[in-house]
Amino acid sequence: MRSVPERDAACAIAQAAAVVGDWWSLLLIRETARGHHRFDALQEELGISRKVLTERLAHLVETGVLEKVPYQERPTRHEYRLTESGRGLLPVLLSMQDWADRWILGDGSLSGTADETSAEARRVADLTGRRLPRLRLPGHRDGAPVDPVADGVATVLFCYPATGSPSPLPEGWSHIPGTVGCTLENRLFRDAYEDFRAAGAEVRGVSTQRPDEQRVFASHEDIPFTLLSDVDLRLAAALRLPTFRAGQLLRLKRTVLVIDRDGTVRHARFPVTDIPAAVNEALAEVRRLAAEG
Repeated sequence: MRSVPERDAACAIAQAAAVVGDWWSLLLIRETARGHHRFDALQEELGISRKVLTERLAHLVETGVLEKVPYQERPTRHEYRLTESGRGLLPVLLSMQDWADRWILGDGSLSGTADETSAEARRVADLTGRRLPRLRLPGHRDGAPVDPVADGVATVLFCYPATGSPSPLPEGWSHIPGTVGCTLENRLFRDAYEDFRAAGAEVRGVSTQRPDEQRVFASHEDIPFTLLSDVDLRLAAALRLPTFRAGQLLRLKRTVLVIDRDGTVRHARFPVTDIPAAVNEALAEVRRLAAEG
């Protein structure tokens, strides 16, 4: 937590680094995005000393990245939540994650998928048993905020990179492993939608495309379920979902999650190398949850 020297007073990079350039500050933003808001929970997740945690939280509150929100009286206790300014840092965190997945944890190749033994695959597998933090994403119909977790036995969230309608895909898209099949995936979930509904589940598709783009696609393909726009990367940050950069935008790698009515992830599939099999697997998991009651 350094002050900006006079020679860099007009440098926005230096100013940003002064606020969030510290290791613990970045990880605190990561954890609050994941739904850990209270002091003890943050300390447990990060293994940080109480002194350092107190200092970093005070700094992030002072700089407007976090806000203190009371959750208990007598005695008054607070939790820490991202402000609008703090949420504006989520694309920065996801860009760092994407860079490290590719260049440090990976072999440097651009890919819309990953190996089953990759760090990305391990992160997705670790989502099983975790609860999705509260958030809402714009839905394709009118852009209004929608809870990713619907009422019912379960919700199937399938993340996909991008469809080619209405906007053209970036040059060389089809040569990036794992990108082809987004329209097929939507069609397969569309065709199986009544089976999912009969089992008491809802389906949500998620991409980083804008709601208006998703709206045109959904109309053209007669998609009956809601498509959610993670254009601000709030879901990706909350779950540390795998991404890749193409056309100067971060895209979600193909992932399928089954979430129960309490918001807990009960099934996670990444990588998705066989789309029809992944759809059938999700339906089987929903039916299993329905049978459990």
